[in-house]
Amino acid sequence: MEIRTNSAHAWLLAARPKTLTGAAVPVLVALCAAWSSVPQDFDWLPALLCMAFALLMQVDANLVNDYFDWADGVDTAERLGPERAVAQGWVTPRAMRIAIVLTTLASAATGLPLVMWGGWYLVWIGMACIAGCFLYTTLFSRHALGDVLVFLFFGIVPVCATYYIQRHELTTNVVMLATACGMVVDCLLIINNYRDRETDARVGKATLATLIGATPTEAIYLAIGFVATGLTIPALGTEVVLMLPYLALHTTNWRQMHRIHKGRALNKVLATTSMAILLFGLSLSILLLLQL
Repeated sequence: MEIRTNSAHAWLLAARPKTLTGAAVPVLVALCAAWSSVPQDFDWLPALLCMAFALLMQVDANLVNDYFDWADGVDTAERLGPERAVAQGWVTPRAMRIAIVLTTLASAATGLPLVMWGGWYLVWIGMACIAGCFLYTTLFSRHALGDVLVFLFFGIVPVCATYYIQRHELTTNVVMLATACGMVVDCLLIINNYRDRETDARVGKATLATLIGATPTEAIYLAIGFVATGLTIPALGTEVVLMLPYLALHTTNWRQMHRIHKGRALNKVLATTSMAILLFGLSLSILLLLQL
């Protein structure tokens, strides 16, 4: 199918809507945890702003990744993952640069009003999010530190900040839920880097998979699901058994990852990993609401 340059379809592909799951899940979990503690004090406006900020930042990160991987020659003809907009000519470099500026400004404009509920310290967190959006692609992801940023900005930061905005406190259980979310979302990066480990090594990009190899990366992927589920026990109690469907899907994904081992076929594991993240987030959120 031919995609017209800078068309709506081209921008939709550039935004990578399938990745928005990873941004939405941590905020959803935090909001459900806040609701379950004192539902009558729940404030919907900052809740919506938190979700909008997370989604806009994810789109911004995707656009930054698309542009700078093209500009720095990381996206080559050997690329195994989904095709990228600038590299394919779907979006012109100039249009992408403008879109990055506009999306960054939109994210800032959405997040700034949250200081009315959480205080001015949120400005620093917002600035860190924007900095991380750019530094992930241009620095951290190329020096085996991408997993650290994913853990922080898809776990600790969104869950703790969102919960604090609603409740003006943090609990041990919330921090454990944040840790679990960061670990689960990181599985998306792990399978992505696992698939690209050979091409990344050829262009000098260091990732966890290029440093430790295939088998240890597979083991880490599998372990994350079980450790993350275990971290939800203090909040869920015996109802943690209802997280078993997630663990079943996660284990199936690991088996497929091990069986396929390399090549473009791993893209279907990437897709089912995204499904597993969504299942984790929805299951955990529903179970937290049932704690009322």
